Amino acid sequence: MLRLAHGPVNALDPELCDAVAARFRDLATGPARAVVLTGSGRAFSAGADLRRLLADGEPYARRFVPALDGLFRSVFELGKPVVAAVNGHAIAGGAVLAAAADAVLMAEGSARIGLPELAVGVPLPRVAVEVVRYAVGDQVARRLITGAATHLPAEARALGLVDDVLPADEVLPAAVDRARTLADSIPADTFAFTKAQLRREALHRMDAAGEEAEATVALWIRRASDGWTARYLESVTRR
Repeated sequence: MLRLAHGPVNALDPELCDAVAARFRDLATGPARAVVLTGSGRAFSAGADLRRLLADGEPYARRFVPALDGLFRSVFELGKPVVAAVNGHAIAGGAVLAAAADAVLMAEGSARIGLPELAVGVPLPRVAVEVVRYAVGDQVARRLITGAATHLPAEARALGLVDDVLPADEVLPAAVDRARTLADSIPADTFAFTKAQLRREALHRMDAAGEEAEATVALWIRRASDGWTARYLESVTRR
């Protein structure tokens, strides 16, 4: 099991992204047969650390966006079963991180999951777009991304962003059982081969999107400096 424990809401920053990506690269060749990914405290992950983006501006954006891509891709292409146990809020990058798994279980309650990036003023990097498209299909991905909203667990399940919604104290044990079942019931090489088959087109699109990278980062930099993201952050922290 891999548990995010990074500040009060497991906000994503370059250091956390790089650390988790490195751990998943190690898991690719290590003895573990499956992975359960969960959070600590009241959040799975509340997404990007917007305060650091606003404070540090361009240098931070140029570090963070590629690190975010590396995180999502390391989870998405791991050739072993990955089950996300969403214990609380999974917002923006946190929702994409969960969607990169093979199965997503979420706790009942008031926690929310979704993709408000466009309201923040920034585009999703191409890797994130492809993870979401793979997880829910093109039409629902369009609704989730352009709708820029967050959703309660039952609605997220109806959208296909979550596979099962369970009482909070059952989520982690159920995720462990799901991961163990996938590891025990399917030969490891067959699972890895089939997972690669299913995700091949999405991975090809990620590889072909290099020309978008600079434009994506440029928009993150612009939003850090023109006040849009600062206004968004103020609006959500005052609710």
